[in-house]
Amino acid sequence: MHADRFIHPEVQQQVCAIEWQTRVELAACYRLISLFRWEDLVYTHISAKVPGTEEFLINPYGLMFDEITASSLVKVDLAGNKLIDSPYNINPAGFMIHGAIHEVRHDVGCVLHVHTADGIAVSMQQEGLLPLSQQSIFIRASLGYHPYEGVALDPDEKARLQRDLGDKGYLMLPNHGLLTAGDTVPDTFLMMYMFQRSCEVQVKAQSTGAPLIHIPAAVEDKTVAMTQAMNQTMRGNRKHLDGAVPWPALLRRLDRVSPGYRE
Repeated sequence: MHADRFIHPEVQQQVCAIEWQTRVELAACYRLISLFRWEDLVYTHISAKVPGTEEFLINPYGLMFDEITASSLVKVDLAGNKLIDSPYNINPAGFMIHGAIHEVRHDVGCVLHVHTADGIAVSMQQEGLLPLSQQSIFIRASLGYHPYEGVALDPDEKARLQRDLGDKGYLMLPNHGLLTAGDTVPDTFLMMYMFQRSCEVQVKAQSTGAPLIHIPAAVEDKTVAMTQAMNQTMRGNRKHLDGAVPWPALLRRLDRVSPGYRE
């Protein structure tokens, strides 16, 4: 099928510059998830809030992540209504999860959810993410858990999902997958990179069968506190993970191997 089917140039004429920039970043994020092999066919989702509004962008249901373009993303309100005509539907379960978070977390600009094998493998362990790697320290400092209730189609689950995420940036969904919620698309991607890497390390370490060295709680607390203090002295940046640092390099990689995301 020709890629032009997923390009809708009229959309750029219908939106403001900041929405178009958000669309480009979100489409890039979808392509990166595909590039890193974290996709699950068409069954996971990333959303980004249109800055200054309560509207958000999400993937057209049925497209592979390496097919998604800035113009093919679907804009919806918090009730799930499409706000720009689109030939695509959205994943109902995806809308429930993302809509629930955007409804109450006005500080969140992007929500990223994946079903990676290592993420699911760790999520089904009773102790969840363990303090085994440097990456895991920062995830655990802002990590919630939301128990599996079946496919996310029950409206009653929304309040429990909102409660379990709270003000955290990471959510482990036991038997299901991983979720990150960040200020921006670049931040949220980097958060997922570290979350996923922590799970990969844990699964690989456990597979050796050797006794594992856990990072002591006092070291976890010290490391988080030191990093927060350091970040506060750097241009007022309080993020422990600043996606703006690797993002330009990630876009350069995409421009070499999958440039169509900007259309």
